[in-house]
Amino acid sequence: MKELEPNTIESSELVEQTFNFWFTDNDHIRSPFPEYIRPMLKERAVDGFFKWVSNLNPKAKEEVNDEMVAEKFEEIIFEIALNMVMTEDEKITIQYPFLPRVGDEIYANETPDLKSNIIDRTLLKEGDDSFLKVKAEEVASKQVWETKFELPL
Repeated sequence: MKELEPNTIESSELVEQTFNFWFTDNDHIRSPFPEYIRPMLKERAVDGFFKWVSNLNPKAKEEVNDEMVAEKFEEIIFEIALNMVMTEDEKITIQYPFLPRVGDEIYANETPDLKSNIIDRTLLKEGDDSFLKVKAEEVASKQVWETKFELPL
């Protein structure tokens, strides 16, 4: 691993690339981080990341590669963000950034031509399995219906 220290070109490139990726909507990937936490999240994540780097022993520093560093930095960003957001729905978005969100359009299996909007979501556990329960409102009839998605482990 290149020596990652605060204020080096390597560290600032990693930091900027990671924040640019997660703070910008790109095709199928939408930012899970609300605008109001971003400035403080950047500061806290960078601090947390460099604390982690400085606590690595010399042998671990030799074994850590760029991919591992990037993954750890993202992990720190997400952990810190979870503690900064104000609502359960924002926490769900951070925990599962690729799943449908409140306001998204979805279609019921039985009636694929009838558009609905997600109006609420909650996490639920059934035995060992976890699910995202989604409440949606059909646009045309205003009828509310529910479905659930099994969550990845």
